[in-house]
Amino acid sequence: MSIKQQRTAESIRKHLSRIFMMEMRDPRLAGLVVTEVKIDRELKHAHVYVASADDAREGEVMPAIGKASGFLRHELAQRIQLRTMPQLYFHWDVTLAQVARINDLLDGLDIPDAEEVADEVAETTAEDKPVDPDNTI
Repeated sequence: MSIKQQRTAESIRKHLSRIFMMEMRDPRLAGLVVTEVKIDRELKHAHVYVASADDAREGEVMPAIGKASGFLRHELAQRIQLRTMPQLYFHWDVTLAQVARINDLLDGLDIPDAEEVADEVAETTAEDKPVDPDNTI
């Protein structure tokens, strides 16, 4: 990705985040987070990844974003100086849900602490050493 693509994608992400947090009147779009924006080389198409703390909201959020995409593109065009504003394609980002699932799986594992492992190793090595009867102190 070129520097211009990166700057444009970051600018779109920043402005969309601000619009979702401060200016959207639709309660279905409240609390959305723009996690990533990927833009093509010609700056014609931008894939915007959004997420929410509640994954169950995907069914109501995606149609609402589809209806608001024209408004969002218009607002971005007023804030970002580009020859043409890229067409916005919204996608639900499942990364947050995957991270939460992995954390739950890791929390469910029974992994002993490092101190417990060190104590067990010390006990087994102490038991395995033969006692030398000639070495008395």
